[in-house]
Amino acid sequence: MNIQLDTTRVMNKPIFIVGSPRSGTSILTWCLGQHSNILVQEESDWLGRFALDVEAAYQSGTHRGERSQLGSLGVQRPEFFNCFGDAINNLILQHRYERRRIALEEAMATPASDLRLPAFQTERSDSDPKGRWVDGTPEYSFYICGLRKLFPGAVFIHLLRDVKSVVRSMLKFKQTGGPALVENEQQAYDYWLRTVRACFKAERAYGSRVVYRMLYCDLVGDSARTLRLLLDFLQEPYEPACLEPLQHRINSSNVPPDFTPVDPQTGQEVEARQLEAELMNDRTPVPPSGAIAAELEAEFEKRVHHNQNVNKYHRRALRKIAALEKQLEQLRCESPGRLKPWQRWMHRRQHLGKSVRSERISPQE
Repeated sequence: MNIQLDTTRVMNKPIFIVGSPRSGTSILTWCLGQHSNILVQEESDWLGRFALDVEAAYQSGTHRGERSQLGSLGVQRPEFFNCFGDAINNLILQHRYERRRIALEEAMATPASDLRLPAFQTERSDSDPKGRWVDGTPEYSFYICGLRKLFPGAVFIHLLRDVKSVVRSMLKFKQTGGPALVENEQQAYDYWLRTVRACFKAERAYGSRVVYRMLYCDLVGDSARTLRLLLDFLQEPYEPACLEPLQHRINSSNVPPDFTPVDPQTGQEVEARQLEAELMNDRTPVPPSGAIAAELEAEFEKRVHHNQNVNKYHRRALRKIAALEKQLEQLRCESPGRLKPWQRWMHRRQHLGKSVRSERISPQE
């Protein structure tokens, strides 16, 4: 069921909870979702890549200047992005009751669902304004620059958890029924480092008024005070209902207390612990930096360029593979004894074929 928005209560100021997976992003999303003015969302996954596509579309619509449609209309880049951001914001808020209906159906269909608990509600009253929404997709750690283009009023909460706990949880994540996040301890440390570095870089680029660093240990150890401070940052009044989800464990990896992973190949552990200590011990507000923001803009443009050309790269690689396979067949017919070097090449080609089939650049790169 769609609803008409009360435009006096609606604000295009979404809240994105970012940080490494297994850092408590899900539970914090549900905590904020209990607030009368914040609508909880499932992880969306698509918004970051959509921002790349919007930039590519704008470049296509203006590449010939006044001879291009958008160029001839005088449409500026911020206006173009805002148009899509406003539409997405309104679409989400207009479907709040549909979101509630689907959540209830899911809860009723799954006896053990967390959504059956009173602490996990999409709305607590029909009179709740729900004028903004919260999305806890960890992968958005790599898309903060693009999301700010779509939603200039957005804020980001970097939920930081100690790396040891995150690594242990990542290695046991399959026990939740989800896909494996990492294959080994080294990958887990690397994943934590990449996401936390991305969030910290965004904090230095845009300042602490846009990217709010919050410690997981504070959330679970001093919950009421931590959520009060967070809601002050969000400019929302404190509501005790936001504490209720913390009384339950959800999406847990159920890591045994005696589980101590040891991987002698892990080289990032020392680096991760140094970064963890720096971010946890220094809570001084960070001012925005134009130079670092420019670096993020350049990285954003690079990813847009890659996405625009990835199909061309793919076709070029496939043509090269086809030509080499034809040469190999000719050699097989003419001189079977010369095949050993080509057999080594075939082994390499299998790995090459896997890499060129990727449709988009990985957000971790």
